[in-house]
Amino acid sequence: MKRRNFTKEFKLDILRELESKTQAQVCREHNLVENVVCRWRKEFDNNPHKAFSGNGSLWKESAEIEKYKRLVGQLYAEN
Repeated sequence: MKRRNFTKEFKLDILRELESKTQAQVCREHNLVENVVCRWRKEFDNNPHKAFSGNGSLWKESAEIEKYKRLVGQLYAEN
């Protein structure tokens, strides 16, 4: 299984969502493991300025593309 990498912006968006939703909801919506999100939160709480300094690919965009591919496939099957 390929390990996914996430951008700093994606991680910060997830942490912002935690202000209005539960961790379980956010993890389900974005297909994330709760331990990963917990680690992101701790990293950000320990040092917000240096948190998430690594490079990552924007997984959110590729997930959206896959969602649309599935939708097109469903629509094609219905026709």
